[in-house]
Amino acid sequence: MLNKLKYILGISITLSLFACEGYLGEETDLSFIEVPEQTYREVAYVPVQPILTQFSYPSDIIAGFDELIYVVDQATEQVIALDESGRELSRITVQGAKAVAQDRSLDLLVIGTKTDTSNNLVAERSCIYRLDLSQPQGYGLAYAKVTNEIVHPYYFKTSALNSDEQVEFNRISILSDNSFYVTRSGPRNNPNQPGGPDDAVLLFDKDDNFITPIIVNDQGGGNFRDYFKQPFGLSTLAKPPQLSVDERGDFIYSSLDPNGVIKVQYIVRQESVDGTAYTPKTDWSNDTSQASSFINEPYKFSEPVGVEYAGDGSGYIFIVDRAKDSLYQFTSNGLEGVQPPPASGETKFIKTSFGGTGVGPTNFNQPMAVAYKSRILYVADAGNGRVLRFKLTLDIR
Repeated sequence: MLNKLKYILGISITLSLFACEGYLGEETDLSFIEVPEQTYREVAYVPVQPILTQFSYPSDIIAGFDELIYVVDQATEQVIALDESGRELSRITVQGAKAVAQDRSLDLLVIGTKTDTSNNLVAERSCIYRLDLSQPQGYGLAYAKVTNEIVHPYYFKTSALNSDEQVEFNRISILSDNSFYVTRSGPRNNPNQPGGPDDAVLLFDKDDNFITPIIVNDQGGGNFRDYFKQPFGLSTLAKPPQLSVDERGDFIYSSLDPNGVIKVQYIVRQESVDGTAYTPKTDWSNDTSQASSFINEPYKFSEPVGVEYAGDGSGYIFIVDRAKDSLYQFTSNGLEGVQPPPASGETKFIKTSFGGTGVGPTNFNQPMAVAYKSRILYVADAGNGRVLRFKLTLDIR
């Protein structure tokens, strides 16, 4: 416990020093938004200006533990750091970059590709790059150094098959102890093959050592090594801010399986004397007296590529659907919407999901990811080459 307290204190001091030096930049300007009377019809996510348009195809976005926003532009293979106001601070090129995460020691983990020239062959393989942002010269992407590479499939075997070129890491999400989960997909899905089926959620420790593919236990006691079908989006509960990070090992993932009925699921991690067990959450609320729609409705989603859990205590779950060009917001127990303000006289949760294909400030074209920081939503609107920001009217003060 003492070491943990020292660790958190050290991170807090580091961030304070950044703030003193002005590194974190300015906060989001919300002065232009008129605060409405909080009636039923006016509870919604409203756009924050300006729209950020310096991207070609932003495929991922996160709120970092260092208080910055990180965007991956897949078209240019770059990771871009922004402050909360949207001001660009720095960027770095990473081969094949398409997704990013940050651990609590402030390293970035970037999913990209690695050119493998072993055995006199040239193959592009999915790779996770670890970037150390803190160097003697300074902190940030401008000083970042690659300190490790996790190349598929060499983290669990010494040689590759031709099919391994088709395997992809999709998304990463960090746990409180800096271990992390990774969604992976590919063509070979024999549950007993080395390293587990290609379609899997993987667990790595804080030092990038591969631990295991996650095996899911159902309520009847069955074990499923091939539970995950085309897993893509991923979010743990360990989100900024640092000092209140959730220590549970649960995660939420999304599936792109075209035959899937329930494409977003919450997996509960339970520790006991018998070991670690992973089970699907089954106690979602379906109380129609509280809400009109729910996260576990059959065929609710088509291509839910982005998943985010809010770390501010609200427990909100956000999902972006690439095919439906829409953003969805749910409570921690699966109700779609937010609790109505007392003055509204409403009893049901108010649906705040929105979207639709287009270029307007509340429209999307292939949204790929969603992030949440300081009660502001960030959406990587890939097809429109921009990042959109939104604020819930109930949170405007």
